[in-house]
Amino acid sequence: MSDASYRIGIDVGGTFTDFVLADVPRRTLRFHKEPSVPGDPSLAVERGIEALFAQNGITSDEVELVVHGTTIGLNAIIQRRGARMALVVSKGNRDLLEIARLRLPSSYDFTEPREVPLVPRDLVFEIDARMKSDGTVLTPLDPAEVEALAGRLKASGVDAVAILLLNSYRDAALEVELATHLRRALPGVLITESGVIWPEVREYERGLVAGLNAYIQPLMTSYFERLKARLKGKGITAPIYITANNGGTLSLETAEARPIDTVLSGPASGVVASTRVGNAASRKEIITFDMGGTSADIAVCQSGIPEFSTSTFVGDFPLMMPVVNVGAIGAGGGSIVWADAQGLLKVGPLSAGADPGPVCYGRGGTEPTLTDCYVVLGIIDPATFLGGRMKLDADAAFKAVDAIAARLGFAGPDRAIAAAEAALRVASAKMATEITKLLATAGVDPRTFALVAYGGAGPTHANLLAEEAQLTAVMVPTAPGTFCALGALLADVRRDYVRTARHLIGETPVANEAWMAISQVRQDLETEARAWIANEGDLIGESDIVVSFNMRYLAQASELEIVVPSHLLHDLDHRSLGDLFHAQHHKLYGFSEPRVPIQTATVRLAVIGRVAPVSLPSVTSSDPQPQGERTVWHGGRKWDAKIYARSQIGHGARVTGPAIVEQLDTTTFILPGWQAEADALGTLHLTREAA
Repeated sequence: MSDASYRIGIDVGGTFTDFVLADVPRRTLRFHKEPSVPGDPSLAVERGIEALFAQNGITSDEVELVVHGTTIGLNAIIQRRGARMALVVSKGNRDLLEIARLRLPSSYDFTEPREVPLVPRDLVFEIDARMKSDGTVLTPLDPAEVEALAGRLKASGVDAVAILLLNSYRDAALEVELATHLRRALPGVLITESGVIWPEVREYERGLVAGLNAYIQPLMTSYFERLKARLKGKGITAPIYITANNGGTLSLETAEARPIDTVLSGPASGVVASTRVGNAASRKEIITFDMGGTSADIAVCQSGIPEFSTSTFVGDFPLMMPVVNVGAIGAGGGSIVWADAQGLLKVGPLSAGADPGPVCYGRGGTEPTLTDCYVVLGIIDPATFLGGRMKLDADAAFKAVDAIAARLGFAGPDRAIAAAEAALRVASAKMATEITKLLATAGVDPRTFALVAYGGAGPTHANLLAEEAQLTAVMVPTAPGTFCALGALLADVRRDYVRTARHLIGETPVANEAWMAISQVRQDLETEARAWIANEGDLIGESDIVVSFNMRYLAQASELEIVVPSHLLHDLDHRSLGDLFHAQHHKLYGFSEPRVPIQTATVRLAVIGRVAPVSLPSVTSSDPQPQGERTVWHGGRKWDAKIYARSQIGHGARVTGPAIVEQLDTTTFILPGWQAEADALGTLHLTREAA
């Protein structure tokens, strides 16, 4: 046994499962990609770990931590293949999920159908128990009614139950009491209480959080149990953490109890890693660009840290929990290229997925994808894809793209080339539109932002996107194809807490009493958070607290989230909090109203447990020499692009486009008129050449 101490980061994707092996004392990273197994994702995890052990000569007892991200819960929600579940509500609220927010799906198309409710109406059960708006019990539980409810739930054959009693965000005790009875009467059925999982006002949104948690909990619990069994079978006894929506990680036990905290964790991990690489290069203003097999995920970071949102969607359903603010576009390497009935070229949103995958994979795919277009244009070499482990069928890709070219009316011997270029332009335009909207909403200048490209197809397409979006810089990390797995290793342990606290703050005696109530809520949240973090594992060192308030002027429709700077936390009072709110309101809207009363709506608190960091290894200087040339097509003409091995590009090395940089997990395409230079971490910085 050596003195090494290893950590393993894992990210399960639709096409590949990515692995990063960090040797903490020696500050080295090793990477691996394993084809995903959609029927049993844990099998790909087991195979990948076997490969890591064999390739690096390590043993299971040298592993101190495993951090795992997965999209299993997200896919189950989107594809509506979660558990058969029931919802228990206070009498009179049976139509809660169907009424929702009384909004039409489309303001322009009255014929567009509404989304199907998460729980069918025949599985929504009413009960007399309810609370008042102040949190006191209006109608307690009736034992006979609870017994009858348990019988109906058992007869319905459900695997999970969500409980949503009126006003339970004030106090979850009534829901907990009901859940205790149901757990005794229904062994094996998983129960979720809305007042425990996310105690925030708004019955519909809180009901969805509880419902989605119950909906995916049986599936996620089953997967986590298989994962633990497979890792134990390999002799790994190290703690297992699961990546979370907020860019942090959770213990496996917490993730099993709260799987809703993990549904958007994959994209969040990539943003965490991007900010780490950006800060190392003194680039705090970045746009993350994670292009995988199915979609491209984009996030804007303005100050070197991930930005959060509490108003995102999971499939058709709003999610009001804090998540890293990432937007998805249906354009990935596996996105299908097709022609509509009018003969217009389209890209996505349908994807070839991992099975059968793009036509060039030779697994039975018949519809061309963006990956096939890269092969046709010479950007991807069929012989060196995935380090030569996976040979691609260039002829099949050409024939598939040529068939689309014929359908679109392209002519001539190079019509497949023209169609492939057109498909890449369409995909770039879709992504550039989304980036433009995000930057316009933030009110920032795109010229100050760098595009951080990762994912299997991110570096391949990033320069094309930068041209389309008129960005001036692109950053490509050293191992972009496994970047989300690296982000999992770089994340600290984090969990968010919330309480509704609607109070007016100011100088009146009533307002002073309200501030005391707000302070008590904050203290209770901090006590709960510190108790939780103390049980999340021995690897956690110091912990930090982040506090924010949702606030508004009295009678104002919208709220602002005000994050309290750490230096104000100890001595925070209503005056300093009010000053923060006025300043933020003036920054966003150009005015403030200091004489208007301020109302708090929600107190939010995050606890962050610091894990000893994984250092990003530096690279030595080098003078890379091209390994050859190949013809690529761009802008309607041929180019002789020099081919470089990424492993040979060290600190200070410069490569001039057109060029191809190849590595195990991806291919980077550098356009004519652009150049790339590597920094101390080996990150490639692509910029336009001086005129």
